[in-house]
Amino acid sequence: MKPDQGTRPTHGRGAGVGERTLQTCVLLVVLVLVAAPIAPVVMQSFSNTPLYDGMSELSLGGYWRALSSSAFQSAMVNTAIFATLATLIAQVVGVLATILVARTNLPGARGIMNLMLWPIYVSHLVLAFGWIVAYGPSGFVTLQVEQIIGWKPWNLYSLAGLSIAAGLSLAPLTFLYSIGAARTIDPALEDAARLSGAGPIKTLAAITLPLLRPAIVTTTILNFVLALELFVMPLLLAVPSGMHFLTTFIYAEGFEASTPDHALVSAVAVMLIGVVTVLVLLQMHLVGDGKRFVTVGGKAGRARLLDLGWWRWPCCIALLAYLFATVLLVMGGLVVRSFASVLSPFVPLADVLTLDNYQTVFSFPAYVRSIWNTLGVAVLGALVGTVLVTACAFVALRSDYKLRRPLEFIALYPRAIPGLLVGMGVLWATAWLPGMAWMQNTIAILIFAFVMRHLPTGYGAIQPALLQISGDHDRSARSVGASWLQTCLLVLAPQLRPALFACYAILFIHFIKEYAVAVFLFGPGSEVMGTTMLSFWVQGENGSVAALAVIQMAIIAVFMVIFRYLIGVRNYG
Repeated sequence: MKPDQGTRPTHGRGAGVGERTLQTCVLLVVLVLVAAPIAPVVMQSFSNTPLYDGMSELSLGGYWRALSSSAFQSAMVNTAIFATLATLIAQVVGVLATILVARTNLPGARGIMNLMLWPIYVSHLVLAFGWIVAYGPSGFVTLQVEQIIGWKPWNLYSLAGLSIAAGLSLAPLTFLYSIGAARTIDPALEDAARLSGAGPIKTLAAITLPLLRPAIVTTTILNFVLALELFVMPLLLAVPSGMHFLTTFIYAEGFEASTPDHALVSAVAVMLIGVVTVLVLLQMHLVGDGKRFVTVGGKAGRARLLDLGWWRWPCCIALLAYLFATVLLVMGGLVVRSFASVLSPFVPLADVLTLDNYQTVFSFPAYVRSIWNTLGVAVLGALVGTVLVTACAFVALRSDYKLRRPLEFIALYPRAIPGLLVGMGVLWATAWLPGMAWMQNTIAILIFAFVMRHLPTGYGAIQPALLQISGDHDRSARSVGASWLQTCLLVLAPQLRPALFACYAILFIHFIKEYAVAVFLFGPGSEVMGTTMLSFWVQGENGSVAALAVIQMAIIAVFMVIFRYLIGVRNYG
């Protein structure tokens, strides 16, 4: 190993008391940020009365009522089946698309790659609305197909329909995480297979696919965790049919019930967090032990694409059909619906075109306020999050602080906490902890919760870039008398500028999209676009839902254009 790679610059002797205090403050801020939502949920699960009553007694009643509840058992089974099916669909579609785009001479590969990534920039809330507009019982695609064949060939409001919609919505993540690995595969083994007479399909199946195993394993766990955490898709697509999942069960018992059973809700939340934690730790172990997956080495050759022959056209048509059905119809249909009073193949579009849906959104102060609140939370929250994760990275990766490893673990732990539970935990923390009541129903509580929820996302944008900066820079700065803080601010930070911009952009987009965390936290004056869309949906204002969804997509699109072309940082690859 080279001296400047994989080694931590030594700062221990030079770090003064002030810098050690600063490092400890970073640890404490992150600890409070992460522990505040978790501690009340865990403590409430062992209490027989609400924590804010101040008269709680230790009890396992919540766990007993949960485990003996037939509704919970049904939700648990539904969740396991749904997460498995959605993950399977996401992995099959995502991996196949990755191989075809990155390793073959597929026509239009670059355009297909861009279309594959579009759903990543859209919230699952908007995607769920899009699926309903296109493929729901009254969706324009469903009605058109029924008119042609005489019956409806699918039911979106079923476990299978939900699994397909969620799986296809998660497939772009598999594609994103796998495309880089597919492009860097050493082509030597593929060349050897072709020289031995193997055709393109056999080469892809026998050589390329096994070499993608690390990315496949990682994304399988990631998508399974995301499926377990999904809230709005089950809420909109399954609950109307009487099915419940763990997240919707928690929402129903903790938010919609006239007399919430706090102990039961907390017990279910703790069990869900426990399962997700185990899966996240497994993923971290597999990623951290990546050398066990290494199958090629030596000098990297220039990537050579496999020639699919005449198969490349059927493969291209199949991918384009998939993208047309799952991206263009879903997102495009939502756009068209926002400009129409009704969207149906039985009514000419020209007869129903209107701006009334947008007029509704902009006519009421609360709806307009939700847009400005969302922008405010995203702009300010992304800045706070970027500063915090950068400080975490400096302490965890570029110091000899004794608690740097626990700090990194704490910063990454929120990935194991579903967004819905973050919101519930923060709400309970403000009601239970002294001095936090002022945050209720404010923008501050949303920023607090959003930053906590997406702390691992921001850290993941900074960590790789910081690890790539040689330790020689630190040592050179220290040799001329620079302190640890000066080294971080004056030497490392300027070199991290692209990563800092990327971190801000990622957090901004996530905060614009966020809805699950806000469900328990918003109040009059602190609405965000996600909660307003849910309110519209409850009121049956489908056109207004579509209009606000389009506004959200437009905000993200404009931001990405500015970010990509003015700042010059690519949004993929």
